[in-house]
Amino acid sequence: MNNAAPAPARTRGRPRGNPPTRESIVSAARALFLQRGYRGTTLRAVAGTAGVDPALIAYHFGSKKGLFAEVMQFQCANALAGDVLGGDPATLPDRLIDSVTDLWEDADFLQLTAQGEEAAEVIREYLERELLGRLVEFLGGRDATARATAVVTILGGLIYTRYLNPLPTPATLTPSETRHILTPALRAALAPRPRTAATTRAGRRGSPTSGGGAVRP
Repeated sequence: MNNAAPAPARTRGRPRGNPPTRESIVSAARALFLQRGYRGTTLRAVAGTAGVDPALIAYHFGSKKGLFAEVMQFQCANALAGDVLGGDPATLPDRLIDSVTDLWEDADFLQLTAQGEEAAEVIREYLERELLGRLVEFLGGRDATARATAVVTILGGLIYTRYLNPLPTPATLTPSETRHILTPALRAALAPRPRTAATTRAGRRGSPTSGGGAVRP
């Protein structure tokens, strides 16, 4: 009688154990994008540096464009990590400006943003998802989108005039000076919008119980 334990069944798909992580691939890709630029970096080179099969990169990121987006978005997401949105509401404008300047003052990140249309697309997603989307969720309420849009408009202007297409005056300011100048504008943008009399009347006219009929143009 054979009492030996049966051999474990093989499983399909990628091997188990300790496969290389997404983070290791992103780290290798970031170093190569900085060294060779977007056009000069190949997925095969990234795979060789990370010690993985190129198919694993395609599995995780789909394409070189997807991998590049992940490299930039990883750093963008880290800029809003921690207590930026979760700290004292009174100092939120200061923390938002600091998160932007800390990210964009990083020489390596600034080099990545110069990688053509691929970088421009990631920057748009950064403003739309990381800043606008998270601010709307954080602020909440009926006017959250309007308030978040005002904030992102200010910060987007800061990014454009200080880093992407620098104007002499904004570009020469220190981060501390930038914070001092823009904090009042951000504080006003973040403030809840008061309900005006006109808004209230408009809401009543549109109410089914108002009995006022159609509103004239």
